[in-house]
Order: sequence, then C-alpha cells, then structure tokens
Amino acid sequence: MVLSVCPNPSIDTYAWLQNFEIGQSNRIDRLDEFPGGKGVHVAMALKELGNPVSLFANWAGNNGEWIKNAPQLSNVQILGNQLKGNNRKCYTFRSTDKALDNTELLEPGPEMTTGEWNQFLLEFQVAVQASDLVCLSGSWPKGAPKDAYLQLLEICNKEGRKAILDCSGIQLENALKTTFFGLHINEHEALSTFGTKDHMEIRNQLRNRVSLIAITKGKEGLFLHTDEQSVHANVVINEVKSTVGSGDCLTAGIANAVFKGMSLQEIAKYGVACGAANCLNEDLGILKLKDVNQLLPKVKLT
Repeated sequence: MVLSVCPNPSIDTYAWLQNFEIGQSNRIDRLDEFPGGKGVHVAMALKELGNPVSLFANWAGNNGEWIKNAPQLSNVQILGNQLKGNNRKCYTFRSTDKALDNTELLEPGPEMTTGEWNQFLLEFQVAVQASDLVCLSGSWPKGAPKDAYLQLLEICNKEGRKAILDCSGIQLENALKTTFFGLHINEHEALSTFGTKDHMEIRNQLRNRVSLIAITKGKEGLFLHTDEQSVHANVVINEVKSTVGSGDCLTAGIANAVFKGMSLQEIAKYGVACGAANCLNEDLGILKLKDVNQLLPKVKLT
C-alpha cells in the first residue's frame, strides 16, 4: 500500500472568463471543478498507475465531503482527520487574455488546533503501519507546527517506512534536520533552500541524509540522484494543455517505480513520463495511463 498525505486538500477550479476589469463586475463563463491539493494529485495518479493507495488528509466542511466523494478518488482508501471550517478552493483563471490566463487565487482553508494536530499524529502513525511507502506533499493548514513534516518523517523512520517528501519553505528546512528516503524539489525551491540551482552541489549537501533526490528544471526535465548514481531524464511533448499538478504527477511516477522495485533509470523514466502525461489534458492534476505508456519509450536518459 502507498500512503499519500495531503495536509491541505482543496477543490481546484478552472474559472473561464474573457477578461478581468479591476473595480468592475466580472462574469465567469464556466467553472470546472476537480479534487486538488498536492497529495490528492499524487493519490489519483498512483491509482491510475495501478497501485493500491490510501489518502490521508485534513478534511473540513462540505468542500471536504465533495473532495472525498469525487469520482476521481474512487477505489482510493480515504483516511484522516476532521477539522472545523471548510477545505479551501483554489481558482485558476482561464482566458484568451494571456496576461490573465493561468492566474491563481487561493482560499485560506481551515485552521488546525493543537488537539487536532495531536490527533493527526496518532492516526498518521496507524496509517503508516499499514503502508509500505509514504508520500508527503504540499502545504499545511494554519495552526500546524512549522516542523510538521519533520515529525511525520520521524514516525516513518521509527516504523521503518520509506518516505518521499515534496514541500518547500520552513517545512522543508525543518524536515532536512532528519534523514529520509526521497525528496522532490524544483529549481526555485532548490535555490531558496540550498542557495544554489546546481543539482550536483545540492546532492553533495544532502549526501548520507536523503537517499533519492529529484530536482526538476521545467523543460530541462528531471535530474535524479543517489549517493552513487546520477540520471537526467526528459521527454518532449508537442502540445501543453495544462501544467497544474505536473510536479505532483512526477512525484507519483517516482513513487510508483520505487514501490514496484524498479531501477534508478526506470524511476527517472516514470517520473518524467507521468509529469508530461499530466500536461496532455485539461483536467487539473490528472494523468491517464495510456498517455504514460505512450511517453515511456520516448524518454531520453543520460
């Protein structure tokens, strides 16, 4: 079983409109809604790739019920904590106006009390014990401790479970105080955390602390490192329909290959193929298995 943790799930919404006039009434032409949050995207992709998946999250209000019951999460085991309030909505504006297109507007979501955090830890430990691999992704609700991911990683270490982390900011800085299996960051997160975009220098900084380091550089693809090996993987696609969730699908591709015991080269291939597959359809953070299978033979490895 792969456990995907999404501390701050959302309803991701495409809002289609012609233009946006500041200080005026603006009419939305169409709304398309999808279950969202980084860990939710990871869970959906892992399910599509044929893995047994459980999704552990903080659920709140009617929005939380909507996300849990979304058809894209059918056959995913739903676990986690109940918070007061309502899970957030995240809007991506789509428009023929290039200055407006893909602009995002994010709601704050629920807040987390100390008691709710302690309950989260207890339930997380039970979920980890029933899992073989853990994916930890995304932001936290207000009120969560700044070392939340560090505490979760320490539980994974105690239970002898591999964990793959995808986060940024203070959560990442604190998480790096312990050792863990896998880390996925993009080049901007690399620069802010390590002071450099040089992936080889980052690998040296993390040597003997993180076993598998995945650094993504947009169109340049994926640089995947262990202490002993380095692989660069990339695949070219002709038309990009949406990039929202591509990093999460890449994380899922890596987790899928790790879970199935594949080589470093195959891990890299599945990572970039899954990230690219997400770009081939408009649905937010959702890949299709047939696209992944078509892209895998096209991945170039160095």
